[in-house]
Amino acid sequence: MKEIQRVSPVVLKSTPVKTEKRDNWEVVMEYHGEGDGPFLVDLSHRPRFDLQDSNLAAIKPFGIVLPEKPGDCVLEKGVLANRMNRTQVSLYNLNGQDNAGIPDEPGFTDVTESTLCVALIGKNVFSICEKLTALDFMDKQRKAPFLFQGPFSHVPCQLVTVNKAGDSSGLILTCSRGYGRDMIHSILAAGDEFGLKPAGESRFTNWIKKF
Repeated sequence: MKEIQRVSPVVLKSTPVKTEKRDNWEVVMEYHGEGDGPFLVDLSHRPRFDLQDSNLAAIKPFGIVLPEKPGDCVLEKGVLANRMNRTQVSLYNLNGQDNAGIPDEPGFTDVTESTLCVALIGKNVFSICEKLTALDFMDKQRKAPFLFQGPFSHVPCQLVTVNKAGDSSGLILTCSRGYGRDMIHSILAAGDEFGLKPAGESRFTNWIKKF
């Protein structure tokens, strides 16, 4: 029986120099001419889950304690947990390891293939974001990582500020898969003056290890 080929909603017009086949995804590890940043990295192949339960305090997905306050996030064991409201948390597997599937607990929905996921990392990323949203990713009153649920290029998104420090700055963005082409076009157009370039997953893996 022929395997189903999974296709990212993100199309980056750069030349891959290293790729990997992973769980039926074609994952670009490195692009030609990535430069020194800032970078746009496609993470749409990384497993993502939506968890809804009336008693989230009793659940420890992947062995991590979930954040209690809406807008707060926890990054542990390569998993980013984002508290959305009283009964809902989003979970991103960022550790570079394949996930065995949806956790056994009830209330989980795999949203990997219904959404896109990208990271913006490196210098000037928040200057790029200022051209696309009024959200304050550098909010001095909030400690990273933290979540926004709001418009980015007029599209409803989840946006997590992972780090606010200079050349190590970065955020992760997810939204509905159908916005893929227009979202990437908007981000690259906004980042052109800052030298924004597509980068492979290896670039993201080396960056996320710092936190």
